[in-house]
Amino acid sequence: MDVNYVGEHLLPGKIGQFFIILAFGSALLSFISYYFSTRNPEDNSWKKIARIGVWINATSVVAIGAMLFYIIYNHLFEYHYAWSHSSKALPTHYIISSFWEGQEGSFWLWTFWQVVLSSILLFKAKTWESPVMTFVMLCQAFLASMLLGIELFGYRVGSSPFILLRNALEAPIFSDPNYLSMIADGNGLNPLLQNYWMVIHPPTLFLGFASMIVPFAYAAAGLWTKRYKEWIIPGLPWGMFAVMILGVGIIMGSFWAYEALNFGGFWAWDPVENASIIPWFTLIAAVHVMVAYKNSGHSYFTATFLALVSFVLVIYASYLTRSGILGETSVHSFTSLGMSSQLIVFNVAFLAIMVILLVVRKKEMPSSQKEEDIYSREFWLFIGALVLTVACVQIISTTSIPVYNAIFKTDVAPPIDPIPHYNKWQGAFAVVVLILTAFTQFLKYKRTDSRKFFAATIASLIIALLLTAGIVYVTKIYSNFMYILIAFASIFSVLANLRILGDAFKGKWRLAGSAVAHIGFALLILGALVAAATNQVISVNNSGYIAVAGFDKVEKPGENLFLTEGEPVQMGEYRLTYVGDSVASPNVFYKIKYEKLDEETGKVKEEFVLMPFAQNNPKMGGLIGTPSTKHYITHDIYTLITAAQADTQSQAAGKDKEEKSSFDDYEEPATYQVNIGDTLRYRNGYFVIEGVNKNATLNKIPKAPDDVLVGLKIKVVSKNDKKYEAEPIFLIKGGNTFDFNKDIEEEGLRFRFTNIIPQQDKLEIMVYQKPLPEKKWIVFKAIKFPYINFFWCGTIVMTIGFIMSIYRRIKDEKVKKQPAKA
Repeated sequence: MDVNYVGEHLLPGKIGQFFIILAFGSALLSFISYYFSTRNPEDNSWKKIARIGVWINATSVVAIGAMLFYIIYNHLFEYHYAWSHSSKALPTHYIISSFWEGQEGSFWLWTFWQVVLSSILLFKAKTWESPVMTFVMLCQAFLASMLLGIELFGYRVGSSPFILLRNALEAPIFSDPNYLSMIADGNGLNPLLQNYWMVIHPPTLFLGFASMIVPFAYAAAGLWTKRYKEWIIPGLPWGMFAVMILGVGIIMGSFWAYEALNFGGFWAWDPVENASIIPWFTLIAAVHVMVAYKNSGHSYFTATFLALVSFVLVIYASYLTRSGILGETSVHSFTSLGMSSQLIVFNVAFLAIMVILLVVRKKEMPSSQKEEDIYSREFWLFIGALVLTVACVQIISTTSIPVYNAIFKTDVAPPIDPIPHYNKWQGAFAVVVLILTAFTQFLKYKRTDSRKFFAATIASLIIALLLTAGIVYVTKIYSNFMYILIAFASIFSVLANLRILGDAFKGKWRLAGSAVAHIGFALLILGALVAAATNQVISVNNSGYIAVAGFDKVEKPGENLFLTEGEPVQMGEYRLTYVGDSVASPNVFYKIKYEKLDEETGKVKEEFVLMPFAQNNPKMGGLIGTPSTKHYITHDIYTLITAAQADTQSQAAGKDKEEKSSFDDYEEPATYQVNIGDTLRYRNGYFVIEGVNKNATLNKIPKAPDDVLVGLKIKVVSKNDKKYEAEPIFLIKGGNTFDFNKDIEEEGLRFRFTNIIPQQDKLEIMVYQKPLPEKKWIVFKAIKFPYINFFWCGTIVMTIGFIMSIYRRIKDEKVKKQPAKA
């Protein structure tokens, strides 16, 4: 029997699902049409149909996003996606983040960016439109299929963001037509994602992923149509753009990790981080080899292979993060939605395209019979690309251990501590790459005079050695030879490229973009090295003990300090005071005041307040802390809550205390024998025994003729002159005595009238007081990150360099297209 559900808004979901099917169908139509347009370039009708398909696809993708955002923003929790990833308490910017927290939303984001790129290609690709868009729309069809959420021959294709909650879950409440009245709120956004970087990091990262299809498409189109040499020129700016955007997205992820995650750093070699950096490395290598081929005609196969494999690795990264295979090795991968096989098909399809084109066209590819000279730039660009590729092999082989285990039924364990494992290998690769970015700038294509080369590099080399010695002395990294090598290579790269930049001001602007990008990359590596190698925990607890039950199980007590509200504690050069907290459910913001005192006068010469916050999240294993950081030019002070008083967290979670207290909530009682008119003191005031009420009654307990039932009238006066009345009851019934207490909750008092002593003309009372409220406390960890601004500054400089290089390549392409003057 069908249930007629009450209050559901089904129209937005139906509209959204219609546009998902339309997006998939139009992408497929456009792919097929562009394929035949490429095969039959003289027949323009295929291209017209393909373009119609592109615009229908674009309209559909935008409509899908509009419907999904409408559902989330209006808290329509009858939809599983809205219920799973959002809540009414989220501000608008976090509602935007919840849009792409789930797999379906992130696939839509990827699809949307490909719509934007496709629209640009329609106007800019010119003669390349049909072959390039064939591959772009094939990818778009695969992405749209991930959102279908339909059953086909018993197999589920994709996962729709518009599936209803009652269809996604099985629960007794769905038998009630008015089940929506029982759903007060959604699950909310993962607390780790409640950070402003998560509003901008995923869109940037997915724009990077989406843009990787364009150099793939140009390389594949060049092989397919046998326009081998031509694709490099239009493909190179797109390759640089993809490298720039994906690099910025990855560094934004580092910002987020630094500001939101609690491991105290900006890169942890997490498998999801690795999955994003692998295609970035290979495309960087591809761009450099493409530049070398464009100028010298060498390494065509390598340039084409790297451009193709970069996008294949993007799809493989998507498989790693979305199939659930990394569930036990990564802290922020997606859970599986049953699309593993679909992702494998997606990956295999583009891998097959790459392999078939490379094999079939291998004999026809351009090649140079003359070997590259050791003093030529293209030779060392090729070596650099090779080093980056080997670095990727090391990362991907370790990251893919769960994949090997799944395929071969093995039980190989990933590295217990991944950071030193990867650093050991990647540090050596970084040294080689940085040195190459330094001296290759002094080389010319085809051939360079060796004497001029050494004359140009020797000065930079000597200055780099001297500066490295100074940095090693200041940062005290003598014990680690690899750190010294990385510092030297970074400084050498900066100096060498600064010299090239100096030549640019003399009119040689062609290398300015690459020089700026290389300087940024070297600063980034130098900042990462110094911050990671010299960061120090400054919240040192010499006792190695924290007086919090169970705390030693979740943190290192020796690296954490205990603060009680209002009681200053000295931490190195700072005096710290926990000055209070504020609740913004479900988070509690803890205010920690830092004061730096003048040693001679004792006056405060610097003061600031950090507000790290935390929430108690049982689903994620307990207290989840988000750090707060004070930024200086030379260092950062990073502060993280690692434990906090449970009462405060309960308030944040909206848990009220029980209305009635048990006797266990009170201190040991005081017993008094009193007379009418006596006055006695308690901690916060006094109380007066005013009289006996012989007409007292008890609800639900009738009074028999032989029973004795009296009340004791007590007036309570607090120290702020507030007055309260209490009347505890004493009952003698059937030869047995009973008493019924009376509470004054505002004052934490409980009175019992326990006996009447006629021979002494006394009345016996017991007075209970609640203990003084415990002072609020927190446990926190503080870390000093020296010179980390080099890391962030390097990112900005590197991005500027990429923009300059892209501009130069586009300008060069326009100049070549201009007709020669008569």
